[in-house]
This record gives sequence, structure tokens and C-alpha cells, in this order.
Amino acid sequence: MGTAKSEEFSVINNRLSNYYKALSHPARVAILKLLIKKQTCVCGDIVDELPLSQSTVSQHLKELKEAGFIKGDIDGAKVCYCIDEKEWNRAKKYINDFFSSYNPISDKCC
Repeated sequence: MGTAKSEEFSVINNRLSNYYKALSHPARVAILKLLIKKQTCVCGDIVDELPLSQSTVSQHLKELKEAGFIKGDIDGAKVCYCIDEKEWNRAKKYINDFFSSYNPISDKCC
């Protein structure tokens, strides 16, 4: 199996790829929507809202945290998650810039 060679691409391309990977599962999208709606959330609350087990939700939270979309604070035995505003705004800019960069010269393709 070959390597991904991600280090050969720009920082922005790698960030975009990580954002899209994190957004590629409907459970992670649902978690983000829940956190947006509630502004802050405890992991148990997230499990109560989704048709997934605690371990599955935890794995999705891990992916979202690694992508930078969320942050979490440990409070005893609970972890409180919320949207990471700084990274959220960066992701929004990069994603908007990416989609806005396509300006067709004509309606012909291929």
C-alpha cells in the first residue's frame, strides 16, 4: 500500500481534507448540529440524542476534536464539548474560499 504523501500538499489543502474527512459521516454532522443548537453539551447528552452507543459517539467526538471543530473540557467524570470558534471560523473561510474559487468561463464542459 502506498503512502498518502500528504506532506507534499499545502497546509490549506491538508486542513481542507481533514475538515471534509470529519464531515464525511452523518453522525458527526448530527453531533455538530446538536452542539451548535445547544452551544455546549456533555457527552451523555449527545448519546441520549443519537441512535448510537457511548463508544461510537466517543469515537466520532474524537474525530471532530482531531479536525479542530470541537473542544472539550474535563469536569470530573464528564467531558463538556462545544464548538471551537477559532477553528470553526477558519474552516468556514477555507471551505467558502474553496467553493467560491470555481467561476466557469463558459457553460461548456468536456
